[in-house]
This record gives sequence, structure tokens and C-alpha cells, in this order.
Amino acid sequence: MKTEGSSALVTGGASGLGLATARRLAAQGVKVVIADLPGSDGERVAGEIGARFAPADVTVEADVQAACELAATLGPLRVLVHCAGRGGPVRLVDKEGNPGSLETYTDIVRINLIGTFNTLRIAAAHMARNAPDAEGERGVCILTASVAAYEGQIGQIGYASSKAGVVGMTIVAARDLASKAIRVCTIAPGIFDTPMLARVSEDARKTLSASVPHPARLGTPAEYALLAEHIIANPMLNGETIRLDGALRMAPR
Repeated sequence: MKTEGSSALVTGGASGLGLATARRLAAQGVKVVIADLPGSDGERVAGEIGARFAPADVTVEADVQAACELAATLGPLRVLVHCAGRGGPVRLVDKEGNPGSLETYTDIVRINLIGTFNTLRIAAAHMARNAPDAEGERGVCILTASVAAYEGQIGQIGYASSKAGVVGMTIVAARDLASKAIRVCTIAPGIFDTPMLARVSEDARKTLSASVPHPARLGTPAEYALLAEHIIANPMLNGETIRLDGALRMAPR
């Protein structure tokens, strides 16, 4: 898809995968809106890369609508890259033998899965109003899952099941939006050097890096952004979840 004169919405764009993607798109001349929580660094980083900031909780309809409307004032909204999400440990039975936290599980699913559906449906409705570009496309939506959708580790039941939901959503969404000339793909990253790993010790980072067959290191946000760029550009990529993991297959723990 051609992005000249168009706008893009990048959720979770204040850091990590989202920020790298927002930076790459902005450098190409795309009018980027970063959507992230009000307490994030979104305002600051948006100013640094020449983007706009929309404070938003992706589970709140009015917030996502406002972010899409802001993007539409800059140019037709043709690109969504949805990176917003959260992790958090949940066990079925805790160390004391009690049932695991339903509250934590529900919150993870609410943000990662319901937030994805909410953002996708609202962005797609905006894209459907666009005139087709020279290749007949109105838009492309890129979602973010995880290799945990396939090989979730012990303690990741909330994260893994929410990301598995995103994987399952992908082909259905692509088929649903085909009549609107809107593509949908998902990226499933492996172990990436993002703020989620910022609290991990250096020894643990080395262990994680060594678990990746090749290249034996953590992925970089720039590599996620590079794949997002290719999905946008390649009109035949649709309905697919692409693992970006260096051939990693997660162990049980």
C-alpha cells in the first residue's frame, strides 16, 4: 500500500515496539499519531519524532475514536499498528493452594484481546470511508500477538490465552474486511528488548538470549518495525500471523 499523504495510528507508541514503528513511519513521511496512556511519555516522544499524541486507553471507545479522528485530520487513516498490551503472572493455583487471580486474568484479557478488537473495529470503520489507493487498498491493520500464543510458559496463562485470541482473530478479521479492501496481519514476536524486560537482570537476559537459536540474542524493536513496514508495503500479505522469533520455541518455564 502507498502511504504518501496518509496517516497512521500506532497504539502503545510511547515505548518499545510501538515507538520504533512510529519512528520508522514518521521518517518515511507518514503522519503518525501515537496513542498511549495519559501517564506515558507519548507527548514527549511524539514531539521528538514529529508525530502527534493521543492519550488513550485502548479499551475505551471514546479514546480510540478520538485518536482515529485526530489521525484523520492529518490525512486519510490507512495504517493501524496496534502494539498496546500488558503482561503479568497468573497461575491456576497459587503457592498457597488457592485459585489464581481472576481479577488479573480478566484485566490482561481485557487489555490485550478486547482492546485489540475495540481498536481494530474503530480504525477499520475509519479506513472503510477512504477512497481506494492506486492499488485498490483502503487500509492495513497490523496487530501484535506473541509466541506465547503457541508456547505459553507456566504463569503466562492470561497473556498466552489473550494473545492466542489475537491470532485467532486475524484470519476472521481479514476475511471480514476484505470487502472493504482492508488487510489484517499479526506479528508474533519472540523475546524482544522492550520495557517489559527492563526489570530483568543481566544474567537472565543472557539466558534468554541464549535460548534463541539464531540470532542468539534478544530481538530489537527496530526489527519489529521493519516487518511492520514490509506488511504495509506488500499487498499480498493478508490474514497471516508471522512469527518474529529467531526460530525460538519456548520451554515450559
